Amino acid sequence: MLVPFLELLFDKTPLVLVKPDFSLSKTYFIDSFYYFLSTQIQNNGKTAALAFFCCVVCVVFLLKNLFRYLALYVLAPLRNHMIYDLRDAMYQRLVRLPISFFQKNSKGDIITKFTSDLGEIEYSIINTLETSIQSPLNIFLFLAAMLTMSTKLTLFVFGMILIMALFIGRIGKSLKKESKEGKEVTGRLTSILDESIYGIKIIQAFFAHNWIYAKFKEQNKNYFDTYNRMYRKRDLSSPLTEFLAIGVVCLVLWFGGQIVLNNEGLTASTFIAFMVVFSQLIPPAKSFSSAFYEIKKGMASYERIQTILDENTVDFNEAGLKKINFESSLQLENISFRYENSESESVKNLSFHFEKGKKYALVGQSGAGKSTLIDLILGFYQPTSGHIKIDGLDIRKFSLESYRALFGLVTQEALLFNDTVDNNLSFDQLDTTMANQALKIGNATDFSKRLGNQLIGERGGVLSGGEKQRLTIARVAYRNPEIVLLDEATSALDSQNEAEVQKALDILLKNKTSIIIAHRLSTVKNADCIILMNQGEILATGTHETLYAENTKYKNMVDLQSLG
Repeated sequence: MLVPFLELLFDKTPLVLVKPDFSLSKTYFIDSFYYFLSTQIQNNGKTAALAFFCCVVCVVFLLKNLFRYLALYVLAPLRNHMIYDLRDAMYQRLVRLPISFFQKNSKGDIITKFTSDLGEIEYSIINTLETSIQSPLNIFLFLAAMLTMSTKLTLFVFGMILIMALFIGRIGKSLKKESKEGKEVTGRLTSILDESIYGIKIIQAFFAHNWIYAKFKEQNKNYFDTYNRMYRKRDLSSPLTEFLAIGVVCLVLWFGGQIVLNNEGLTASTFIAFMVVFSQLIPPAKSFSSAFYEIKKGMASYERIQTILDENTVDFNEAGLKKINFESSLQLENISFRYENSESESVKNLSFHFEKGKKYALVGQSGAGKSTLIDLILGFYQPTSGHIKIDGLDIRKFSLESYRALFGLVTQEALLFNDTVDNNLSFDQLDTTMANQALKIGNATDFSKRLGNQLIGERGGVLSGGEKQRLTIARVAYRNPEIVLLDEATSALDSQNEAEVQKALDILLKNKTSIIIAHRLSTVKNADCIILMNQGEILATGTHETLYAENTKYKNMVDLQSLG
């Protein structure tokens, strides 16, 4: 628009008063524009034509910005939905990851991936999505327009842009590395913060403020140094790009000016138009380089998120056999297990049969392999050798969901969610009659009525220790499993709470198969079979009376607790 207008307005080209014949060619559209402008100048004068031209420019830019807004309006749900899909996919995968994943990765690092890393992707990649698509398109169109004016000068500009891209690429690669390191430091910082909140009583009781602060300060300093380096490299992008762009402008002026002065096929007006178009090329080139830096940062976060998305999930084996009930026995056949990166086996060549309807107790010193055995029975880990069978079939032949439905688990620490009592029982699949019976079995009716639909707080914070454990017992009762697993369910309670919880457990375990880990041997004297474990092996089995009479190690354990 600019070149023909300037040439006609300042009498560089004679007015075109003959309407050109239609054809699908560049010449036809240029000649048509010359004809349109010429008629405006002839009919209304140069001043009116200038005013008209200014109005046309305003309308063009109004339309440009209107459609820009409409593009952003359409892009908003696309942008948000990409983050929504990523977060959704991550969480779906997270709750199906093997237990070993959570032992290898700190909670702070996992939380950082869901918060800071996702936020970085949203800001760095999604927010630059428009620029990443639009800027190269604009650059291509402007270069195409410039090619029509001067091929020689355009090739020169293109060469300068490639040199700029090399500089930007080197810095962007370095920025990606710094950004990834920054997210790892953030994860470690979040882990310490989480530990500090969770263990605040221990920190204050043991005057560990200086120790935990020293750990926090070290990671905080790492965070400070890493993000300083990252921000300095990121902030270098804009001034560096602008300086390079101005350098290219000066070189183009020098190179193009020589072409005009030497009459090498480029007129002054075309050169002016070329520079105007070239000036329009600089903003998208600058924004694209900034987007390039941001995308490099975002890709570092995406690579961290991929550690969750690429992790193998627990195979629930939905195509496997459905296990409806427990008929006769649970068999352990020569099973051994070693934790990843561990030098010794936690369970060694262990064999035993748990018969239906009987009460079993696992006893032994800490580290004997009792909790590991429970995890193996539940399928949290697979034995490195040997087989676990139920009613004669390997448990891997069953769908994990139907197999685990046979079990109810009560852990030493009451694991509760910040929701209502009813939802902690039923996980939003409430049967009121069953819930009332379960609360009665768990001796939890009193505080359940008191709380109603009130949230019980993070980790059940509004409940006492005994109430928390009674609620977990009620949760197992609501499920009504055929096999109950108790992992030191009363060891953290005082005598009064222990008595109340034990009363609830006695009701729960009636007519059920149970496997109980116990440190307090007085609570399992009436077990049908006590299994004494040591360093992953079974030392002896039998009733309390038999073991007390025949096994010195068991007798010493009982006597020591009696003296205590």
